[in-house]
Formats: sequence, C-alpha cells, structure tokens
Amino acid sequence: MSRTILYRVLLFVVLTAAAVVFLVPTFVRPSPAFWPWRQPVRLGLDLQGGTHLLYGVDIEQAIDSTIDRHAQDLGRELHDAQIGAVTAEREGRTIRVRLANKEKRQEVLDLLKERFPTLTVVPNQDVEADLALALDQRDAQRIRDNVVDQALKIIRNRIDQFGVAEPTVQAQGTDEIVVQLPGIQDPQRAKELIGKTALLEFKLLATGPQAGTPEHPGPGVQVLYGKGDAGGRRAYLVERRTLMTGDVLTDASVRPGTATEGMAVDFVLDARGGKLFGEISSANVGRNLAIVLDNYVESAPTIREPITGGRGQITGRFDFAEAQDLANVLRNGALPAPLKLIEERTVGPSLGQDSIRKGVLSFVVGSALVVAFMLVYYRGGGVIADAALLLNILFLVGAFAAFGFTLSLPGIAGIVLTIGMAVDANVLILERIREELRLGKTPRAAIDTGYERAWNAIRDSNVTTFCSGLILFQFGTGPVRGFAVTLCLGILTSLLTGVFGTRVVYDLLVSRRRLTTVSV
Repeated sequence: MSRTILYRVLLFVVLTAAAVVFLVPTFVRPSPAFWPWRQPVRLGLDLQGGTHLLYGVDIEQAIDSTIDRHAQDLGRELHDAQIGAVTAEREGRTIRVRLANKEKRQEVLDLLKERFPTLTVVPNQDVEADLALALDQRDAQRIRDNVVDQALKIIRNRIDQFGVAEPTVQAQGTDEIVVQLPGIQDPQRAKELIGKTALLEFKLLATGPQAGTPEHPGPGVQVLYGKGDAGGRRAYLVERRTLMTGDVLTDASVRPGTATEGMAVDFVLDARGGKLFGEISSANVGRNLAIVLDNYVESAPTIREPITGGRGQITGRFDFAEAQDLANVLRNGALPAPLKLIEERTVGPSLGQDSIRKGVLSFVVGSALVVAFMLVYYRGGGVIADAALLLNILFLVGAFAAFGFTLSLPGIAGIVLTIGMAVDANVLILERIREELRLGKTPRAAIDTGYERAWNAIRDSNVTTFCSGLILFQFGTGPVRGFAVTLCLGILTSLLTGVFGTRVVYDLLVSRRRLTTVSV
C-alpha cells in the first residue's frame, strides 16, 4: 500500500471516529461521564415543540424618540445659557426653535455646534428669527442600523432569565425579530418577559463599614450580581440610589485600549447626561460606578477623573467580545424601540414527535430504496456506493452536532435530497467505468478514466447547486435557511464520501491485489 493511500484511509478513519464522538450524546442519554462531547443535535421548533413569536421593531419610533429627547435637551440648554428662546418643540421630523431675540441666532448656532453635533439646520422661509433643525441623515441611518441589534440584545437578556435551553433569537428582514423557544408551552409568560423595556442604571458601589456584607447589606444598600454562571457570579454591594439612567446615552463604541487594559468602550452622552455625568464624576473621583442592566452589573469601572465633556471611556481588561457586548448594553439603554407582536404560534410536543416520526420514516424509506437499487443494478460497485452513502449521512449529522446547527423538518428534507445527489455522483462514476470496460481497458485504467471523465460533470452540478443553497441561505428565512444549511453541508459531505471516499476504496483494492474485473 502506498503512503498516499494510507494517509487517505487514516483521514476517513479519523473523520468517522470524530462523527461518532459528536453523535453519541444524541443517541445515548445520558452520555457516559468520561465522554468528551456533551452537546446533542439541536432540534428545531417543528421537531421539539415550543413557542414561536414574531416581533416587529418600530424603527421610526426610535428616531422620533431621539428627536424628542434632543428637543427637550435643547430647550433646557437654551434656558440655562439665557439665550432667550421662546420654544424648542418637535414638529414632525424637525425641531422648531423660536427666538425672542433675533440677535441671539449666532449664539444658538454656536451652542448647536458644540453640544448637538448630530442636529443640522434646514432652510426655513417662514420667520427669519426661527431655526428649523433636523437629525443628521448619517446619524438617523446609524439609528436604523443599530436599533434591531439593540432589540436583539434586550430580548436575549430576557430569554436568558426565562431559562430556555437553546433558544433561537434572530433578525428577519430589516425590522422583524423571530423568537423560538423550544419546549416552552406557556407563550403568555414568554411575551410578558420579552416585552419589558430594558432598564439601564448608573449606581455607586457602596464602601466602608456601612456597606455591610452580601448576606447582611447595610441601610440604603442592595446586592446585585454580575453576569455569569449561577455558581460563579460576583456579588456587588450597590447603593440603592440611581444617579443616572440610560436614556441620556446617545452612542457607545469599541476601540483598542492599552496592552494592559485590553479593549475599551467609549460612550457619548446627550447634553443633559453630559452635565449630569460631569457632576457625578466630579463628586466621586476614586469610587466605582456600577453600570446595571436589568438588575445585573455589567461593569463597575473606577472613576479616575471628572468627566465633563459628555464623553467617557470604560476599561476593565475586556476582550473584544466582552467590550462589544458592553457597548451594545450601553446603546440598548440609549435607544429603546417599541416591539409589536406580529405572529404567535405554539407547537405541541406531540406534534413535534409526529413530525420526527414522519421525517425519519421518509428518510428510511428513501434511503432503503436507493440502497436496494444500487445493490441490484451495480452489484459490487453498488456496495461501495452504499457504504459511501451511509458514511455521508454519518458525517452530515455529525457536522450538525459539532457546529451546533439546528435540525428542522426542512433539514430532514435536505438530507433526503442529499442522498439522491450523492447517489447521482456515484451513478455517473460507475457508468463511466462500465463504458471504459466495454472498450477493453484494464480494471485499473477503467477506474482512473471513469473518475476523470465523471469529475467535470459532478463538479459543475454540485457547484451550481451549492450556489443556489447560498442564495437561499442569504435571502431566505426560517425553514428556508434550515433547508439551505443542510443542502450546502450535504454537498460537501457527498463530494467527500461519494467521490474521494469511493476512490480510496478502489485504489486500496487495486494496490492490494491484481484485479482482472470490476463488479459494476
């Protein structure tokens, strides 16, 4: 046996062993204590049962809320600066500022440039002394781009508290969010939990003897916990008094920090928040400020110096993922968007089990017919093709377990389709080998030429189908994407087993003994 053949045989042995390791938790429950893999194949809502909710995110309301907040803050700033504005009110998507003194117009423009850089002046022909302001288009687009991500973060926080195993929370289109809760048969409780508005608060950590202990907190002190596993959460002693809430934040972003501090999170406050945060930070230099979302402490950085410019930075030895999560938390507090329930479905567990039975039945019947046909029509070649087919199914389902993909009813349909495509490749190869044998070629030459001639057709058909699967995944939603994942993954495993795997078998047979004929 040549070294090349040996390496290919070892590769398939290793892949087979890995697939078995990944699939044992799915079929053996509970899996042995020593087993290195614990995650079974995830089942979709149509197979396991549970609750399906579809929410619409009111993106335009988020923009309206931002303009409302700017109008209120601008009126307050004009009053504090004694510029003499009569009113600063929102009218549609603009903020109309009416001035008591026309000579103060330039002072207003200077204040806008300094404190409200996201507001732009629009032409106003009605009254010369008035100013019409609108939200900068780039900032409005940023709000549209971020609001669904922020809503996803809020909902995921709710689902984590709900205690659902392996939920699905994902965006659908540009302004919808799909929530699937496998195993949950009480949609009302889920809706109440998801529909709450995230509360972002800034509080000081309690210090000194009066703070007490986590078991016995002092007066005016509460115990809050950081995110993490139940057994590993850190307890924080936090003053009950809320210094500031998240409605004053306008943005938060991640940027590289120093080598010792890791990633950092920059945040931006509106005019009111900048003034308030300046007062808070000036009065509490050296203390820790807890950033609390839904009664969980996300971070508790130290106030190193007064922050009076409406901007600040949070450092805490974050890696990129932690910093990104914290930035999302801060933005969530800044831009709450209303959620509207569009669709609600409950799938019973009995219906899910019935779907599994029917899906498995269709898979078994389809596979049995294909296996029988290959054995009868291609004899020895059919045996090799059937072995590759079984290996293909093993690799495909093992990949679902390894990568955490969710298997749904459309996914089972994709597996059945994959079986047909895998057999099609083997039919092309065996037919080419038959043709070469009829021409009088030796078995070795017939095998080499058969694979060579069949490869171009196999490659082209699988590449075009794979591209179709990618398009379905990119533009499809829900079941369509589940089918696309199975289709694309099945094409890869089919090529691996049906073409390269069977070739290894034939090469192994040729290298070990002198073949006088090939059973095809």
